[in-house]
Amino acid sequence: MNRLHKPLATLAAALSLVACGPQEPTTTPAPVEQNEAVRTPYQLDAAFAKAGADFRVPANLLKAISYTETRWEHVTGGSEFPGQEPAFGLMALRGAKLSEGARLAGVSEEAVRTQPEANIRAAAALLSAYADELGVKREDLGAWAPAAVKLSGITNTEAQASYVHAEVYDILRKGAVANTLDGHVAVSLMPTEAQAQWATSDLVRAMSADYGPAIFRSSPNFGSRPSGYDISMIVIHTCEGGYSGCWSWLANSQSGASAHYVVNESGSEITQLVAETNRAWHVAASYDCGLNGSVMCGLNGQSVNNFSVGIEHGGFASQTSFPAGQIDASAKLSCDISRDRTVVRDSYHIVSHGRLQPSTRTDPGPNWPWSTYITKIKEACGEGSIPTVGLVVDSNNANHDATKATFTHSANWIVGANAGYYGSNYVYGNAQAVSDPAVFSFYLSAAGTRTIDAWWVEGSNRSATAPYVIIDANGNNLGTVNANQQTNGGKWNTLGTFSFQAGWNKVQLSRWTTAGTVVVADAIQIR
Repeated sequence: MNRLHKPLATLAAALSLVACGPQEPTTTPAPVEQNEAVRTPYQLDAAFAKAGADFRVPANLLKAISYTETRWEHVTGGSEFPGQEPAFGLMALRGAKLSEGARLAGVSEEAVRTQPEANIRAAAALLSAYADELGVKREDLGAWAPAAVKLSGITNTEAQASYVHAEVYDILRKGAVANTLDGHVAVSLMPTEAQAQWATSDLVRAMSADYGPAIFRSSPNFGSRPSGYDISMIVIHTCEGGYSGCWSWLANSQSGASAHYVVNESGSEITQLVAETNRAWHVAASYDCGLNGSVMCGLNGQSVNNFSVGIEHGGFASQTSFPAGQIDASAKLSCDISRDRTVVRDSYHIVSHGRLQPSTRTDPGPNWPWSTYITKIKEACGEGSIPTVGLVVDSNNANHDATKATFTHSANWIVGANAGYYGSNYVYGNAQAVSDPAVFSFYLSAAGTRTIDAWWVEGSNRSATAPYVIIDANGNNLGTVNANQQTNGGKWNTLGTFSFQAGWNKVQLSRWTTAGTVVVADAIQIR
């Protein structure tokens, strides 16, 4: 995906974010995981400052809106809901606003979509025009709240108040910093005292009857779940926009769409829009088990909405990582749904929107942390609470960073999904005297001693001598460990401690063992 235009083509599209307000140090969020491939020490601060000065808009307001909308990531939005244009750039500009911003800033629409500076300038130009239209006192930061609301496009009064007070002006007061991989500050928002000049919502919040922590904000966009259908699936979505704009759009009858829940970016708030027993309108596709590991094929041709619960998440399928708080909150919600509705806790029953509707949707995108997410759901439900303390190489390459770990195997290995696997699934091979290993590879930046653990799904047909061959980056065979896969499944089992070299090291699971059994390649952990 072409996120950014030169000379900022390697701008920090995902940054290490640290809140920096007056709160106690123990409450400071941990840095977001970083992606080396999209980092540069380019300073976004300068781009916000210049746009603010040129268009007479507070630079801190621009930063706060960008943080709220995209967490300072130059996104390429997708189409998630009918009637809503995709959002682009650090400021998440859409449709007519993107076009008008480009005109006011004197840049092309393509530049606004692809160039961070142009995107910021287009938003600044729009805010400046709104300030003139609304009579904003430019020197008063709190007076800019109506302009910020107009830029957001949110029309629901409760959502407008939430967007202004709990998001934009909240981060203004707390502050935040985003660092590049080498520790340079890419963009900083220092804590700024400002009170939004916008009415607070006086609505009495109703809490969810299905999930206690959620606020119930009813959407008219639902129907009765057809008789004969049990809830057997949870579908994970991204809003392709921010939280307040997302839930308020789905609560609007004109949107023609809904989801059961929306989780905000920090995980601090969840909205329920449709009761779990009712049918929300969140997947526009009939079920095809061929897209989902040949699971639940008896439902082929049926609307996915008939048997699923949909969870939207503030954010974008194109973003490079997801906030830990959001993943934690969503996992607890999915646990609750799976426990109450008896949904199997695996990646065939808790699935992405994009898997079920691949012709038009990709959400939640390639960087949704599936292995972590499924594990957290199981832990929240008290199932398989096994700590993961090192780098994990899973049998599904979608579950890890390809610059650090990869998994390969021939077509002779078969995908399995019996209970007890790590991550998404596993593969197994028939034991016989052939050289056809499944290979777990991991990258070390420096030589060192590491302990290797293996995870498998046990069974009576498993090999009692599954041979794990340990090979360093120089091709040296460090030893073979024969593991009994008939027992101790569904947890980490230590293979041993070895001295590895810098570069790509390997753990190969060989099929060359006692015939008549199978060997299971599920996951390894390096610690």
